[in-house]
Amino acid sequence: MSDDTGEGEPEPEPEHGAGGKPDEAGSAKLETVTERVLERICPDDDERATMRAVAEELLARASAAATDRCPDADVVQVGSTARDTWISGDRDIDVFVRFPPTLDRETLETYGLEVGHETLPEGHEEYAEHPYVKGEYDGFDVDVVPCFRLEAATDIRSAVDRTPFHNRYLEARLDEATVDDVRLAKQFLKAIGAYGSNLRTEGFSGYLTELLVVEYGGFRPLLEAAADWHPPVELDPEDHGRATFDDPLVVIDPTDPERNVAAVCSAANVARFQHYARALLESPRIELFEPDEPEPLEPAELAAHLDRRETMPVAIRFDAPALVDDQLYPQLQKSLDGIASGLERREFDVLRAEAFADVSAVLLVELAVAERPAVERHEGPPVHVREHAEGFHDAYADDQTVYGPFIDGARYVVERDREFTDAVSFLESDRLLDVGLGAHVETALEGEYEVLVGPDVSALLEEFGTALRTYFEPTP
Repeated sequence: MSDDTGEGEPEPEPEHGAGGKPDEAGSAKLETVTERVLERICPDDDERATMRAVAEELLARASAAATDRCPDADVVQVGSTARDTWISGDRDIDVFVRFPPTLDRETLETYGLEVGHETLPEGHEEYAEHPYVKGEYDGFDVDVVPCFRLEAATDIRSAVDRTPFHNRYLEARLDEATVDDVRLAKQFLKAIGAYGSNLRTEGFSGYLTELLVVEYGGFRPLLEAAADWHPPVELDPEDHGRATFDDPLVVIDPTDPERNVAAVCSAANVARFQHYARALLESPRIELFEPDEPEPLEPAELAAHLDRRETMPVAIRFDAPALVDDQLYPQLQKSLDGIASGLERREFDVLRAEAFADVSAVLLVELAVAERPAVERHEGPPVHVREHAEGFHDAYADDQTVYGPFIDGARYVVERDREFTDAVSFLESDRLLDVGLGAHVETALEGEYEVLVGPDVSALLEEFGTALRTYFEPTP
């Protein structure tokens, strides 16, 4: 389903008031910039008319198919195109087919897929919490999603049941000025790479963005507030005052007090929004609304970075498991964390690590230390902890392969042979499978993978040149 469920010239620097916030001249410059951005991102009359015509046709198709099966069913358009918060060029139409709560779950899923296929004959099935039909129609990306028609969002039986309530809540609070501010916020978040609630991006969803604009009263007030956020930030638009959450940004769902709308939003993306909010307020310019897709890194550039850094990059490359991003990326991140922890435990110091995926999947770890001595220190308990100390001493007393046991400070210590003296040996061993990998990643690594070391990571450039430029030339 869509996330609601993305040329300009540099602007001169404005003058600043106290605290780094724009003064009157800076405020005027921000208004000029946002007006120019809106000219580019607001759908024109023809685009709106086309969208409405396509949506009406799809709604009519879905309604006929749904009521043929269940006379009490109805359909509703939701998301940004329903609320007029969409950006020109975005081509998403979300059709929700609502069935009465007396229908059982299995029948809802059956009817939902049948309605979806009649509405989108060339569509295909996907799965969120339950299956739905996705496809393209007349140039628009369309989702036909079944749900239950309920009296309150707290009665939901699946996550998608909330969406019509979200739509109703926002429609009652958005006006002509606010929808333009929502468009600005969405375009800004897209440009800085923080828009999207999928588990690859871990950013701001469309619904969250709209709630924030409504809560703060506009795009600029949101920027000014975000620039001074001190996470955890907690917002409760309807003063539910019930649930507590351990997230950097908490926005209690106005329609469901047990849910944090911002739960998926990572600490890094909250910080990224803060950084660029300050940048836009201090120096308003159109470039901050324009996504910047870097060029792929060239082999000579990669070699120069490796020369300068004097680190040891190691990359595990394998065939990417056949999973949707929301399943794949959590597994890649879990696997990356496990491998980095395994390396750290063996005293191979991890400087930074990243996961990439396309046809291949890559777990890249950059090491500050890639080789260690043949022996390692292993500390036992303090001698005064008699039972445990004696157990440690006796375990090693007759072991001719260790140095010790001896006393260092107040505790027993031995120096024993290190299992792996270089990181690559560990990564190529079966012990890699013991570090806590994602299930599908573990299966893939049990099959076949390769370890690329140092300059050999240049083999990744053809598939991941852009990702590697982002890695080696990082920005906020």
